[in-house]
Amino acid sequence: MSKDFTTTIVVDQNPKQVFNAITNPQAWWTGEIKGSTTKLNDEFTYRYKELHMSKQRIVEMIPDRKVVWLVTESQINYAQDKREWTGTKMSFEISELENKTQLHFTHLGLNPEIECFDSCSNSWSQLIRQGLFSLITTGKGKEILLG
Repeated sequence: MSKDFTTTIVVDQNPKQVFNAITNPQAWWTGEIKGSTTKLNDEFTYRYKELHMSKQRIVEMIPDRKVVWLVTESQINYAQDKREWTGTKMSFEISELENKTQLHFTHLGLNPEIECFDSCSNSWSQLIRQGLFSLITTGKGKEILLG
C-alpha cells in the first residue's frame, strides 16, 4: 500500500485565520487560479506555465476545521500519464494543538507509484511550508518558484 503525500505546519494564528488562508489559494499557490474557492461545490482551475493544469471542486468544507478539493480534470504535461492527478484529493485538516493551530495537508492519491510524485511532493512541501505558512503568519503569501 502506497503512502499519500502529507506535510504539517504549526502556527500561532487561530483556526479561522488558517481556514481563511487555505480558501484563498490565489495568495499562496504559485500560478494562475480562475474560479471561486470559498464555499462548498465551488470550482476553480489552476495553471502553472505550460507544465500543469488542474480543475478542482470543493467537496468538503467545515469552517475553521477542514477543506477538501477533488481534482476533476488534470493535465500534467511533463508526465507520461497526463491525467495523474484526476480523481485525487487535497485535504487540509485544521486542529488546535497546545495554544497553537496545526494544519495537516494530505494529497490523497499523490504517492510514490505515480510519475510526478517527486516533483509534485517537493512543490507541495514548498507551497504549504513556505507560501501558505507565510500567508497565515504574515498576511502575505510567498512566491514559490516551481519546476
